[in-house]
Amino acid sequence: MIITKQKEKSEILKYVEGEDKIFIFGCGECATVCKTGGEKEVAEMKRFLESNGKTVTGFVIPDAPCIASQVRTALGKNKQAVKEADSIVIMACGLGAQSLKENLREPKPVHLVCDTLFMGEVDKKGAFLERCSACGDCILELTGGICPVTRCPKGMVNGPCGGVDKGKCEVDKTLDCAWVLIYNELKNRGKLHLLEAYNPPKDHSKMLKPRMRSLEK
Repeated sequence: MIITKQKEKSEILKYVEGEDKIFIFGCGECATVCKTGGEKEVAEMKRFLESNGKTVTGFVIPDAPCIASQVRTALGKNKQAVKEADSIVIMACGLGAQSLKENLREPKPVHLVCDTLFMGEVDKKGAFLERCSACGDCILELTGGICPVTRCPKGMVNGPCGGVDKGKCEVDKTLDCAWVLIYNELKNRGKLHLLEAYNPPKDHSKMLKPRMRSLEK
């Protein structure tokens, strides 16, 4: 899940300054869950733009605008409305915005009105939790399914550090120390021996950007 938040309305108005006709792209998955680009939010954006003198030529909410085939289908079904627009406002993550831009048949300004925050997990209370950094070198099998690279503010792959106090992190005392959580999890599984192994420094070459992976046949 890609976690986003919507930008301030005043900032959005600056983006579309001088553009009278706008087409709106939403997102039926991540941004819908985050309440930043679903059906309700797209309708609100339409009303907001119209209340500020803009004409909304149309809108669409593909399930996943980060998937090229869905973007192209959505554009095809709304060809005339998109053509009439001076620009497109997209309420999704940066992936969706770039996918839309790359799949437009005719060049047109694309305005991203959401900030992309992190890759997150949605807990049972509906909170968004950063749990993975997509480091390309996963050690969850060795750490009880708890990612120290992400959940430790220092990103320590061998821990805990000397600053842990009563199970809390010295960087943020509201946080449980990731390595205390790992210790307790491995203890419950009867796998404390995994802590005896030294985890080498992360291979940051696996995080060199931009990354790409093709589907293997």
